Amino acid sequence: MQDFSKNGQECALSLAGAMKEIDRNRERLEQYALLLSSSNEKARLTGPREPGEIMEQHVRDCAFSLAFAPDIGHVVDVGTGGGLPGIVWAVCRPNLRVTLVESVGRKCSVLEEMVKKLSLGNTDVACMRSETLAMDRRERYGIALSRAVGHLGVVAEYASPLVSVGGFACFFKGPKVEGELQEIGDQWSSLGFGIPGIHPYDMDGKKLCIVRLDKIEECPARFPRNPGRANKSVWWR
Repeated sequence: MQDFSKNGQECALSLAGAMKEIDRNRERLEQYALLLSSSNEKARLTGPREPGEIMEQHVRDCAFSLAFAPDIGHVVDVGTGGGLPGIVWAVCRPNLRVTLVESVGRKCSVLEEMVKKLSLGNTDVACMRSETLAMDRRERYGIALSRAVGHLGVVAEYASPLVSVGGFACFFKGPKVEGELQEIGDQWSSLGFGIPGIHPYDMDGKKLCIVRLDKIEECPARFPRNPGRANKSVWWR
C-alpha cells in the first residue's frame, strides 16, 4: 500500500490510479451499479439512477480511496447508504472484511440483497446506529470509511470508538472541509486521532479530498455518546 505522509501534509490522489482499480474490477462494479440503479426506487440510495451515471459519479469517486486500501484487514463503512464506498472496497479487495453500517431498515434490506447477488462473502450489514455498533465492537476495526455523512468532526466521533489504535479513518469531503478543519483546530487528540492528512483530488473539475485521521491513542471512554448527541452537542466546542 502506498505510504501516505502524516502530520497534515497534503498528498494528491490520481485519477489514473482510480481508473486502474475500476478497470481491474469493471465487470463486478458495473453489476453493482446496475443493482444500485434498480434499487433506487425502493430506498433512495443515491442521486443518479442510470447505471452509467452511478459508475461515473459515485463508483469512480470511491475508487480514489482505494489508494489507502490494504489487501487484508477489517473495515467499517459508517453511514454507508447504498454501499458507497464499502461495497467498492469489498469488490476490489476481496480479502478484506467489510462491515456496512446503516440505520435505515429499508436501506439495510437492499444492501443485504445486493451483497448476496454480488456474492460478497467478505461483507456483512449492520443495521444499526454506529454508536450502537461501537458498544459491541469497540475498537475492532483497522479502518473506518465514510462518504457524504456530515460534518468532519461529527463523523470522526462516530468513527473513533470503532477504530483500533494503529488504524485510521478516511472521510470523503468537499469544499466545506477547510472551514470544518478550522473549527476543530488542534483538538483531534480528544478523540484519539493525530493531525489530519489531507489528500486532494480533482474529479470533473470538482476539488475534492479525502481526510485521513490516524488513530494514535484509545478512544476516550465517554465515546460513543447516546445516538443523536454528536450533532446536538459537538465535542470540539
